[in-house]
Amino acid sequence: MEQIIPNDFQVFIKPVGACCNLRCSYCYYLEKAEIYQPSVKTLMDEATLENCIRQQYAASTGNTVFFTWHGGEPLLAGIDFYEKAVSLQKRFLPEGKIFLNGIQTNGTLITKEWCKFFADNEFRVGMSIDGPRFFHDKYRQNKQKKGSYEKAIAGFKMLREYDVIPEILCVVNYLNVTAPLLVYHSFRILGAEYITFLPLVKRLNSATEAVSQDTVPALEFGYFLAEIFDDWKANDIGKIKIQIFEEALRTAFHQEHTLCIFKERCGGVPVVEHNGDFYSCDHYVEKDQSIGNINENSFAYFLNSPKQNEFGLNKQKYLPNYCIICEVRNMCHGECPKNRFITAPNGESGLNYLCKGYKYFFNHCKPFVNAVASLF
Repeated sequence: MEQIIPNDFQVFIKPVGACCNLRCSYCYYLEKAEIYQPSVKTLMDEATLENCIRQQYAASTGNTVFFTWHGGEPLLAGIDFYEKAVSLQKRFLPEGKIFLNGIQTNGTLITKEWCKFFADNEFRVGMSIDGPRFFHDKYRQNKQKKGSYEKAIAGFKMLREYDVIPEILCVVNYLNVTAPLLVYHSFRILGAEYITFLPLVKRLNSATEAVSQDTVPALEFGYFLAEIFDDWKANDIGKIKIQIFEEALRTAFHQEHTLCIFKERCGGVPVVEHNGDFYSCDHYVEKDQSIGNINENSFAYFLNSPKQNEFGLNKQKYLPNYCIICEVRNMCHGECPKNRFITAPNGESGLNYLCKGYKYFFNHCKPFVNAVASLF
């Protein structure tokens, strides 16, 4: 079988599946719990955890192996689970390699014990915050429909006290998109050093181009990014790293994108669920769509499988001609396939819903990118 494993593949490991202590109204993963019977234990057992670690080591071609713990809310697995994971990572670490861990959390369960564990084990922590309280609490609520802002901010500040610098993941929706600098400055005040802006796109059904009312308007998302970009360029270059700006600047150096949505092909960010089921992508975890189970076969086998290869190549294969001739194609490559459901101005199907926004933003920042490129 041809070796097609991406050199920089990243696996989202879901130790508790879709289980979460919050009920964020825009979450796309909570419904994935329906794939598994309620009686099935939703905590990865030690045998599956060991297989996950050993197989990721075996499939990795680089010297640094990065483990990404995702959810749901992965902190629900408990500190003991991650202590066991780190122990196994150390035990099976191949000679000449190092390992790193990253975890994405809503921040509400963070305690001093978690902070010490993350600091002692050099975990990289991502935290979901959608801006000031009004914006955050509109969507990010617990089971009692109470906002989570206060606990999330307390968790963020606690991590900073232990010299753990969280990366903020901000979901941009129809509400906070109207106040880009208010959102950005709230993160600056917190002392954020790493920020990712994730646009919310919720398609109502597969038979229409209609989206939910909380979906971010496409062009407004471009305005949002552009306004923050100008402020960042004037005040925060070298102080704050914003992922989409970093990705745009990679084109100045003719570097491949690191963020999957902007790569030419997909397939480099698969998912391993709590029971070992392997899926092509976090957004394509669907009933009967598992490629297999890591307790029955290996990461390398699944990453190299015809199904995963086809999944990856389809992103480029079905790119509309409207995108192929676009002046900012190298910055976008059609973005994520899950958002390709509208009709292009030339009548082609399969255009990305966010096209207008990305086109506006990338053209807005292109003069700066070109200026940077001219220096090298």
